[in-house]
Amino acid sequence: MELLNLEVIRSYGFVLLQGLGNTVLLTLIVIVLAGLLAIPLALVRTSRFWLVRLPFETFVEIIRGTPLILQLFYVYYVLPSAGVQLDPFAAAVVALTMNYTAYLSEVYRGGIKAIPVGQRNAAAALGMTPGKAFIRIILPQAFRVVTPTLGNYFIALFKDTALASVVTVNELLYTGNLISSSTYQYFTVYTVTGILYFIAGFPAALLVRYLEKRLQNASGKRRRPSQLGARVEVGEVTR
Repeated sequence: MELLNLEVIRSYGFVLLQGLGNTVLLTLIVIVLAGLLAIPLALVRTSRFWLVRLPFETFVEIIRGTPLILQLFYVYYVLPSAGVQLDPFAAAVVALTMNYTAYLSEVYRGGIKAIPVGQRNAAAALGMTPGKAFIRIILPQAFRVVTPTLGNYFIALFKDTALASVVTVNELLYTGNLISSSTYQYFTVYTVTGILYFIAGFPAALLVRYLEKRLQNASGKRRRPSQLGARVEVGEVTR
């Protein structure tokens, strides 16, 4: 097995770091967009009227039922035939945002349903409108419930950005592919690429675990005995 080639690392290390920067940028953009768009989608999907829910539930099921890489291909290769031309980075943003908006809406919806109905009734008794009650009472508590799950999804998103390499987005994996194909130092390049992914992703995983423990401890201290039987667990959606 070939050993790490230090000359390749010295020559291309900064280029790989630039690719990592693009990976982080893509991740942050999608986190913001999907995290925000999933809120109204989750809210609509809690509607009592099935005609209101139907188109949005159809969207979510289509996204969940098809591979992310196919969605990337569709945005990058198919949309131009309809007159929508996107550069590789923009296409990756659109595809990843659609995908994670669908999944995060499920997470948010579970968090909203986990809040006892009595809190909505209490807000109404205090004269709050449904919208005000949702923003000031329901949504903050729902975020608290789903924070660990959101963190896990964001870590998964960081790794899923590697799929953007198939549409030539100049992120970390694509950069590694170019360097390895030109130097033939596959072991060195892909090992360093993996190390960079780990260095960037592992602290985020530790942060998620820390937040999860803090929230569990806070929830255990604040939960009243009458609420123990009504606890609703919000788990991750199977990808």
